[in-house]
Amino acid sequence: MSELRQKHFSRIKTEYFDLVVEAMHDVVWEPSGTGFRARVPGIDICGKTGTVENPFGEDHSGFFAFAPSDNPKIAIAVYVENAGGGGTWAAPIASLLTEKYLKGTVSQIEKDERILNLKATG
Repeated sequence: MSELRQKHFSRIKTEYFDLVVEAMHDVVWEPSGTGFRARVPGIDICGKTGTVENPFGEDHSGFFAFAPSDNPKIAIAVYVENAGGGGTWAAPIASLLTEKYLKGTVSQIEKDERILNLKATG
């Protein structure tokens, strides 16, 4: 195995993996989940939103995800500077990228247009 493809093992007990996957699934799919904007019909996305405090302006938006939940084909991290909460901008961007990667197309036109029409601030 080449140096770039070397396996690395976590010291985290595997008994905790299912709990973490379930929690990341709930972030996206539970009604009160902060990552609800990452939902893609037909793709079971699991993720975690993040808001990075910025003492110099608007907080930064982060979202970390993988999909599909039962046999991941993509893992993604999106970080948007000065964009506020992770669920506001990073999560929907991650969903569009995930959908494009897994399905080859984007079906969520409103979400796509919302991001494309964002006016830069600052």
